[in-house]
Amino acid sequence: METTTMIGPLLQGFFLEHLLAHKQVSPRTVSSYRDTFRLLLQFVRDRTCIEPSSLHIDALDVPIILSFLDHLETERHNSARSRNARLAAIHSFFRWVALCDPKSAGLANRVLAIPAKQVDRLLVQSLRRDEINAILAAPDRSQWRGRRDYALLLTMYNTGARVSEITALRQPQIQFSRTTLINLMGKGRKERSIPLWTTTAQVLKTWFHELEGARTSLAFPSYRGRQLSRNGVDYILQQSVAEASSHCPGLEEKRISPHVIRHTTAMHLLQSGVDIGLIAVWLGHENIETTHVYIDANLAAKKMALDNLPPIEAAYFRLKPVDGVLAFLQKL
Repeated sequence: METTTMIGPLLQGFFLEHLLAHKQVSPRTVSSYRDTFRLLLQFVRDRTCIEPSSLHIDALDVPIILSFLDHLETERHNSARSRNARLAAIHSFFRWVALCDPKSAGLANRVLAIPAKQVDRLLVQSLRRDEINAILAAPDRSQWRGRRDYALLLTMYNTGARVSEITALRQPQIQFSRTTLINLMGKGRKERSIPLWTTTAQVLKTWFHELEGARTSLAFPSYRGRQLSRNGVDYILQQSVAEASSHCPGLEEKRISPHVIRHTTAMHLLQSGVDIGLIAVWLGHENIETTHVYIDANLAAKKMALDNLPPIEAAYFRLKPVDGVLAFLQKL
C-alpha cells in the first residue's frame, strides 16, 4: 500500500519555497499563516495524539478541518472573519499540495471545496475633512517628536499608505522635483508611485533636513533611530486623536486606527471625483473589487442625505395580487 507524504516537508516547502521564494509575501502574511498551522497541528495532536513530526497529509482531511474551524468559533471565540482567514491559509497550502504532491490531489480538492462563511459586509469608516484636519493639527511641532508625528500623519493621509509601508519607508523613496513622488512597496512586493501635495513635499523636505545627523535612512524613525512598530504608529495616532477631540468632540465616539486614515484618503479621493480605477492603483489594490467598498459607503452617505429630505406629498397605492401564486408569495 502506498504511503502518503509526511506533512513536515510539505509545510517546509510551502513556507520557504512557495510563500517566501516564489510569491515573496509580506512578513505579516507569513506570521498569519504560521499561526494558522500552529493552531491546526496542535488541534490535530490533541484529537489524534499524533505529533506533528509524525503526521501524514491524509490526516488533514475534511472532517478534521471542519472540526478545527468549529473549534475556532466555539472554543476560541473567533469571529467568522477570523475563521475565514484561517481557512484561506489552509486553502493556500492545499493548492500548493495539489501541485507538488499529485497523489494528494484528491484530498486537496476536497479541502479546497470547504466554503468560507458568509459574513456581513460592513461599510468602511472614514473621517470628515474637519476631523482629519484636527488630527493633523494636534502634534506639537515645537518638539522633535511632534514634527515627526505631523510629517508621518500628513504622509499617511496624502498617500493612503498601509502602516507597513509607512514604517518601512526610507528617505530615498521620495523623489523631490516639480511633482514630488513617493515610491511605496506594497503587498506582493508591488511598487507604486504616488504624487505628493506641495505642502507634504515641503514638510518632508524640511523633516529630512532635520534628520541629516541622525545616521538613518528611515523617513520616520523612532527617537533612537529605529523603525517604528505598528503599535508605535497607532500610539502616535491615538495621541493626536485624543488632542484633537477637544476641537472635534465627535472623534471621541469613533474607533480610529491607522487603517481608517487609509479609508479616509480613498473616500476623499472618491468624493473629489477621482475614478475608482485610479483609486485602486493609488491604494495598491490588486483587485478593483476591493475598492468598491468605498462606493458602497459613499452611496450610504447619499441615502442618509435623501432620508433627511422631506418626501413629496403624493398618493401611492400598494399592489394587491389577485393570482393565487402571487398571493402566496406576498404572504411570505
